[in-house]
Amino acid sequence: MNDRTELGLIDVPKSCDMLAARLRNQILSGNLIAGQQLPSERDLMEQTGISRNAVREALRILETEGLVTTKLGRYGGSFVCQPTDEMFARYLTIFSRSHSIPLKSLVQARQALEPQVALLATINRTEEDLSELSAAIKQLEKTEDPASFLDMNIRCHLLIAKASGNQLLQVFLSSLSGLIRDVAGEMEDVMVSSVRKDVLRFHQQIFDAIKRQDTEAAVRRMTRHIQAYEQRLATVLTDDKSKVSA
Repeated sequence: MNDRTELGLIDVPKSCDMLAARLRNQILSGNLIAGQQLPSERDLMEQTGISRNAVREALRILETEGLVTTKLGRYGGSFVCQPTDEMFARYLTIFSRSHSIPLKSLVQARQALEPQVALLATINRTEEDLSELSAAIKQLEKTEDPASFLDMNIRCHLLIAKASGNQLLQVFLSSLSGLIRDVAGEMEDVMVSSVRKDVLRFHQQIFDAIKRQDTEAAVRRMTRHIQAYEQRLATVLTDDKSKVSA
């Protein structure tokens, strides 16, 4: 009988991952601030006792996360930076496409998110927010080109998100809207004249509710707006499938 205990393999973290984790914690805690230069590769090697390759790999990991940027030349080196909205959008796009997330799911995510954004905007909006949103809606009214109308429509939504005062919602909605625009922008029938009139009407109603701080109306109007957009996309997708079948 074998009484030997089976312990199994022990997963030992790589030195590059450990250094990346330490530097990441220093950056996120504010001990290392944006624009600050990190120690040189040689200094990091001496401080940590790990190889040059491990140091370089750790810096590469942080660079892909948007926490570090590397500059070449006489005054080069590795510098702390802050992740941008564009990076978040890029990761969301990569995730959505690699997992084959359908357009319907993206729109449903907006439907779950935007009524709450409208509610917060109604509560937190400033006079500056109202002025910017009013100007955007007026510009939307003058826009006839479908592609430009889509862009202005997104701008109106992002201004509402800005008025919400919640930066996380603003970044997420910006990334999600951009992803939907990339897909829906390929469908010319999404923003036909009659649809543009409906979109404009919804935006004006949402603006009016936000201006008078009527949270119930703002949530209701935004919900109907996103539902109408989802229904329009469903119609266009069905028509496209019919054309292919024919």
